[in-house]
Amino acid sequence: MRGLLSAIYSVFAYIVFFVAFLYAIGFVQNLLVPKSVDGDASGPLVLSLLIDLALLAVFAVQHSLMARPAFKKVWTRIVPSESERSTYVLFASLALLLLYWQWRPLPPIVWSIDDTVLSFAILSIGWFGWGMVLVSTFMISHFHLFGLSQGFARVLGRAENGDGVFTTPLLYRWLRHPIYAGFIIAFWATPQMSLGHLVFAIATTGYIFIGIWFEERDLIAQFGDRYREYRRSVGMLIPKRAGVSRAKRPV
Repeated sequence: MRGLLSAIYSVFAYIVFFVAFLYAIGFVQNLLVPKSVDGDASGPLVLSLLIDLALLAVFAVQHSLMARPAFKKVWTRIVPSESERSTYVLFASLALLLLYWQWRPLPPIVWSIDDTVLSFAILSIGWFGWGMVLVSTFMISHFHLFGLSQGFARVLGRAENGDGVFTTPLLYRWLRHPIYAGFIIAFWATPQMSLGHLVFAIATTGYIFIGIWFEERDLIAQFGDRYREYRRSVGMLIPKRAGVSRAKRPV
């Protein structure tokens, strides 16, 4: 029964994540969603800015805190270990949905590109970024990353390796963090940048760098010299490969 409940819970968390991810694309691209990063002002500029920064901070704190090994050690005394990742994914998705719901657009335009060809090229780069994010998750282990593998482990009668697996598939041979790189591309590649979009892009990019610092510190603690060699040989967000001797990337 516990295994079945864990499987159902992991599917529920994944569905919420998938909705949040699809909405993120519409939110940033101003496409097919009731409220996007751009729009008409809904209050005083300074108050709106403070609300937006608070929403971004809620996501950043939740996303970083729940990912730390020390937090997981305590958290799994309450949440079953096979549901820990799904719970993390669910909370992160709910934080994003809160951001979408309460976001206050800041409409002043920072830059605008009117040339049709150039505008289309920039939009294409943005869509490339989203594609890079999604494809990169499958290059490592999409279903492990979002908790489905762990949730179904008992039902399928197999052990789930909590330490992850070290591999460097495709993009990971050139970039240590292609998922983050894809997000940065998607957030910044827009032919029309509003003040609200700029605040969103700056804040999320800053958080990505902070998140990378925490993540790589944890990976070094877990994998030691193997990850140090990988970090030395492979670029963080800009492609680089300097004589990698079968360097490995943890999932």
